[in-house]
Amino acid sequence: MLGNELSGRLVVAAHEVKSIVLVDTSILLNVLRVPSKSGDKETVMAELEEHVRAYNQLFLPMATVVETGNHIAQIKQNGTQRRRCAKELLEVVRMARDDDVLWTLVDLPDRDRLMVWLDRFPDQAMRGVGLGDVSIIDEWHRACQRHPAWRVAIWSLDAHLQGYERGPSV
Repeated sequence: MLGNELSGRLVVAAHEVKSIVLVDTSILLNVLRVPSKSGDKETVMAELEEHVRAYNQLFLPMATVVETGNHIAQIKQNGTQRRRCAKELLEVVRMARDDDVLWTLVDLPDRDRLMVWLDRFPDQAMRGVGLGDVSIIDEWHRACQRHPAWRVAIWSLDAHLQGYERGPSV
C-alpha cells in the first residue's frame, strides 16, 4: 500500500527533519493517483522521493484532506477507483494522525482561527484564492512562527501558493 511504501523506508529522529512542507490538494491528488486529477504524478512522485531523502516533514492541512476527499467522491469512473483512492486517503491521514515519520496532520482550527480565515476570505476571493488556500497560507504563517529553525514551504502546483517558502531564521 502507498503509506507503507513511503513510511517504511524512512526511520529518522525528529531533530533530523530539514523542512516542514505543507501539502496542497494539487499534490495529494497526484500522490493518490486520482483519475483526471493526477496529470503530474510522475513529477510529483519524483519530488516526493526528494522530500523523503531530505527528511522533510509533510504537513497535511485539513483543507487538503477535505478537498481531496471531495475530488475522490466525484470520480466519474467505476467505483473501484473511487474506493482505491478513498482507502489510500484514509491510510495517509491515519499515518499523519499517528505521527508517522513522513506525514503530520495539522490540527483542526478553533472558532477564532476559522473567523480569521473567513474575515480574510472576501479579499482573497477577489484574487481567485479559495477558502481552503486561505487556511493553508495561515498554516504556513503559523508553522513559520512555531519552527524558526526549519525551512517552511507550501508544496503546490497552484501558482498562487508556490511562492510560500521561508528558510531557517536561526
